[in-house]
Amino acid sequence: MSRNQQIIAGCLGGVALSLLLVGVVSGTFTRHVIQIIPVALALITVRRHSIWGKYAALPIFIFWLFIMTLIWLFLLDIARIVTGRFTVVEVVLTILIGVSGILGIVTVIRYRPKARLVTSVLIFVLFAALQIIAVWLSFKRQFANR
Repeated sequence: MSRNQQIIAGCLGGVALSLLLVGVVSGTFTRHVIQIIPVALALITVRRHSIWGKYAALPIFIFWLFIMTLIWLFLLDIARIVTGRFTVVEVVLTILIGVSGILGIVTVIRYRPKARLVTSVLIFVLFAALQIIAVWLSFKRQFANR
Protein backbone atom coordinates (compact mmCIF):
# COMPACT_ATOMS: atom_id res chain seq x y z
CA MET A 1 0.00 0.00 0.00
CA SER A 2 1.36 3.43 -0.92
CA ARG A 3 2.12 6.09 1.68
CA ASN A 4 -0.90 8.12 0.51
CA GLN A 5 -3.19 5.10 0.86
CA GLN A 6 -1.82 4.51 4.36
CA ILE A 7 -2.56 8.11 5.34
CA ILE A 8 -6.07 7.94 3.85
CA ALA A 9 -6.71 4.66 5.67
CA GLY A 10 -5.38 6.13 8.92
CA CYS A 11 -7.62 9.17 8.58
CA LEU A 12 -10.67 7.00 7.90
CA GLY A 13 -9.73 4.94 10.95
CA GLY A 14 -9.40 8.13 12.98
CA VAL A 15 -12.88 9.26 11.96
CA ALA A 16 -14.38 5.84 12.72
CA LEU A 17 -12.67 5.40 16.08
CA SER A 18 -13.50 8.93 17.19
CA LEU A 19 -17.15 8.51 16.23
CA LEU A 20 -17.33 5.23 18.15
CA LEU A 21 -15.80 6.92 21.20
CA VAL A 22 -18.39 9.71 20.93
CA GLY A 23 -21.01 6.96 20.96
CA VAL A 24 -19.52 5.42 24.11
CA VAL A 25 -19.25 8.77 25.91
CA SER A 26 -22.71 9.98 24.89
CA GLY A 27 -24.51 6.67 25.36
CA THR A 28 -25.44 6.50 21.66
CA PHE A 29 -23.12 3.72 20.55
CA THR A 30 -25.59 2.02 18.17
CA ARG A 31 -26.26 5.34 16.42
CA HIS A 32 -22.55 5.84 15.86
CA VAL A 33 -21.99 2.28 14.66
CA ILE A 34 -24.57 2.95 11.94
CA GLN A 35 -22.85 6.24 11.09
CA ILE A 36 -19.47 4.59 10.51
CA ILE A 37 -20.69 1.89 8.11
CA PRO A 38 -19.82 4.01 5.03
CA VAL A 39 -16.49 4.93 6.66
CA ALA A 40 -15.72 1.22 7.08
CA LEU A 41 -16.70 0.49 3.47
CA ALA A 42 -14.42 3.29 2.24
CA LEU A 43 -11.62 1.93 4.42
CA ILE A 44 -12.04 -1.53 2.90
CA THR A 45 -11.88 0.02 -0.57
CA VAL A 46 -8.65 1.87 0.29
CA ARG A 47 -7.08 -1.18 1.96
CA ARG A 48 -7.74 -3.30 -1.14
CA HIS A 49 -5.43 -0.95 -3.06
CA SER A 50 -8.25 0.16 -5.30
CA ILE A 51 -7.74 3.38 -7.24
CA TRP A 52 -11.36 4.09 -6.32
CA GLY A 53 -10.47 4.26 -2.63
CA LYS A 54 -9.67 7.94 -2.69
CA TYR A 55 -12.97 8.69 -4.45
CA ALA A 56 -14.81 6.71 -1.78
CA ALA A 57 -12.94 8.41 1.07
CA LEU A 58 -13.23 12.02 -0.11
CA PRO A 59 -16.99 12.49 0.47
CA ILE A 60 -16.64 10.86 3.89
CA PHE A 61 -13.95 13.38 4.90
CA ILE A 62 -15.91 16.31 3.48
CA PHE A 63 -19.12 15.24 5.23
CA TRP A 64 -17.58 14.80 8.67
CA LEU A 65 -15.47 17.96 8.42
CA PHE A 66 -18.67 19.85 7.55
CA ILE A 67 -20.53 18.38 10.56
CA MET A 68 -17.60 19.14 12.87
CA THR A 69 -17.50 22.72 11.55
CA LEU A 70 -21.18 23.12 12.38
CA ILE A 71 -20.52 21.83 15.91
CA TRP A 72 -17.58 24.22 16.34
CA LEU A 73 -19.70 27.15 15.12
CA PHE A 74 -22.27 26.24 17.79
CA LEU A 75 -19.64 25.88 20.51
CA LEU A 76 -18.18 29.27 19.56
CA ASP A 77 -21.71 30.74 19.67
CA ILE A 78 -21.51 31.81 16.02
CA ALA A 79 -24.34 29.68 14.59
CA ARG A 80 -27.01 27.36 15.92
CA ILE A 81 -27.42 24.97 13.01
CA VAL A 82 -26.29 22.09 15.24
CA THR A 83 -27.14 22.32 18.92
CA GLY A 84 -26.65 20.18 21.98
CA ARG A 85 -24.51 19.60 25.00
CA PHE A 86 -20.96 18.53 24.42
CA THR A 87 -18.61 17.20 27.06
CA VAL A 88 -14.91 18.04 27.01
CA VAL A 89 -14.19 14.54 25.68
CA GLU A 90 -16.70 15.01 22.85
CA VAL A 91 -15.18 18.38 21.94
CA VAL A 92 -11.71 16.81 21.80
CA LEU A 93 -13.10 14.03 19.60
CA THR A 94 -14.65 16.61 17.23
CA ILE A 95 -11.18 18.10 16.88
CA LEU A 96 -9.70 14.67 16.09
CA ILE A 97 -12.43 14.03 13.50
CA GLY A 98 -11.82 17.46 11.99
CA VAL A 99 -8.06 16.95 11.80
CA SER A 100 -8.58 13.52 10.24
CA GLY A 101 -10.93 15.08 7.71
CA ILE A 102 -8.53 17.88 6.78
CA LEU A 103 -5.51 15.58 6.50
CA GLY A 104 -7.60 13.07 4.55
CA ILE A 105 -8.83 15.71 2.08
CA VAL A 106 -5.33 17.09 1.54
CA THR A 107 -3.93 13.58 0.98
CA VAL A 108 -6.71 12.63 -1.43
CA ILE A 109 -6.06 15.79 -3.46
CA ARG A 110 -2.31 15.06 -3.59
CA TYR A 111 -2.77 11.38 -4.43
CA ARG A 112 -2.80 11.06 -8.22
CA PRO A 113 -4.04 7.65 -9.40
CA LYS A 114 -6.46 8.32 -12.20
CA ALA A 115 -9.69 6.51 -12.71
CA ARG A 116 -12.24 7.22 -15.40
CA LEU A 117 -14.08 10.46 -14.69
CA VAL A 118 -17.52 8.87 -14.81
CA THR A 119 -16.47 6.07 -12.47
CA SER A 120 -14.81 8.52 -10.07
CA VAL A 121 -17.89 10.73 -9.91
CA LEU A 122 -20.18 7.72 -9.42
CA ILE A 123 -18.04 6.38 -6.56
CA PHE A 124 -17.94 9.84 -4.95
CA VAL A 125 -21.73 10.28 -5.22
CA LEU A 126 -22.39 6.72 -4.01
CA PHE A 127 -20.29 7.17 -0.86
CA ALA A 128 -21.71 10.65 -0.21
CA ALA A 129 -25.20 9.18 -0.43
CA LEU A 130 -24.28 6.23 1.79
CA GLN A 131 -22.93 8.57 4.47
CA ILE A 132 -25.98 10.84 4.38
CA ILE A 133 -28.35 7.85 4.50
CA ALA A 134 -26.43 6.27 7.38
CA VAL A 135 -26.63 9.46 9.46
CA TRP A 136 -30.31 9.87 8.60
CA LEU A 137 -31.02 6.27 9.64
CA SER A 138 -29.04 6.68 12.85
CA PHE A 139 -31.45 9.41 13.97
CA LYS A 140 -34.52 7.24 13.51
CA ARG A 141 -36.37 6.58 16.77
CA GLN A 142 -35.24 2.96 17.10
CA PHE A 143 -31.56 3.99 17.03
CA ALA A 144 -31.53 7.59 18.30
CA ASN A 145 -30.70 6.93 21.95
CA ARG A 146 -28.88 3.63 21.72
